[in-house]
Amino acid sequence: MYILKPGIKQDPAKRWALRDRIFFGNGACHILAGVFLDIAPLSGFHGEWLRPRDGARGNHFYVTNGRLAFDFHGYSLRVRLLEHYRRNWSARFAGWEADTVRVDFDLLDTPSLNRINHRGPDQYFGDPIARAARFIARIDHAAASQTAEHRAQEA
Repeated sequence: MYILKPGIKQDPAKRWALRDRIFFGNGACHILAGVFLDIAPLSGFHGEWLRPRDGARGNHFYVTNGRLAFDFHGYSLRVRLLEHYRRNWSARFAGWEADTVRVDFDLLDTPSLNRINHRGPDQYFGDPIARAARFIARIDHAAASQTAEHRAQEA
């Protein structure tokens, strides 16, 4: 999780200038997840949404095959990703809780995203789809997912 200085998220140019991991970790995670599903570097993944209860902050979108998850961190065990988010948001906001929801809409569809108060790909300063595709292309998905699996077996 990255906490931005006030005003950066509201300034399209400053937001776009963030490093990729920070950009995708601060409000564009749904774009990264949607592009992953379109490119499908590994099969069997679907989108999930960590949706805070009562309109609280802390939304997060990622893809998972039920065991592994992929987001701006790369690959990890899904359970560890969820623990990480719950631990960090609970430390910032007492009583923070969230539900894990399987995504049943296109994560790159602007009207669908706007309905849940997220920006669509055409509402960013630059082209976040191309940026996400480049981010995903830099990863050796077979090796990275195997590494996450091996870490799980060692734990």
